[in-house]
Amino acid sequence: SFGAFNHKGMSLTLIGDANDYVGKGMNGGRIVLKPSDLEDTQNHVIMGNTCLYGATGGELFAAGKAGERFAIRNSGAIAVIEGAGLHCCEYMTGGIVVVLGEVGFNFGAGMTGGYAYVLDENLEVRINKSYVTIRKLENAEEIEELKSLIQKHYQYTQSSWAKYILDNFSSIK
Repeated sequence: SFGAFNHKGMSLTLIGDANDYVGKGMNGGRIVLKPSDLEDTQNHVIMGNTCLYGATGGELFAAGKAGERFAIRNSGAIAVIEGAGLHCCEYMTGGIVVVLGEVGFNFGAGMTGGYAYVLDENLEVRINKSYVTIRKLENAEEIEELKSLIQKHYQYTQSSWAKYILDNFSSIK
């Protein structure tokens, strides 16, 4: 439960990986997770299951993948991760989630608010179509927001994957 109930003004950085419930009930502040010795962070899990559960605010940047049920019941937190397991953004009502990699099945089940930017070629077959629709990113304001969030992710985590995405931003779909 690293950073559970984190609040405004508190910034936590963990060099290494974390277990379940990172940022549970978080209502402010910032949590950063980054490995000490990995280059290909997008291929490794850095935190367990049910992270950012019930968060109402704050930021989370993790250089690696999250386990299952990431950002469920999120109503206001902003997060950037590099992949997620099953049920990502389940019952989400607010906030922003950026996933710079694949997600598991049932993405967005019960999601009624907030939004997510997801870099997954197979997202079409992984979303819960009862609640979520996919659309191409074309709005200049949204593109700038996404790029800014990835830049913050790189700033806090030094992720080589985030750097690659930023360096090739215009060619990645």
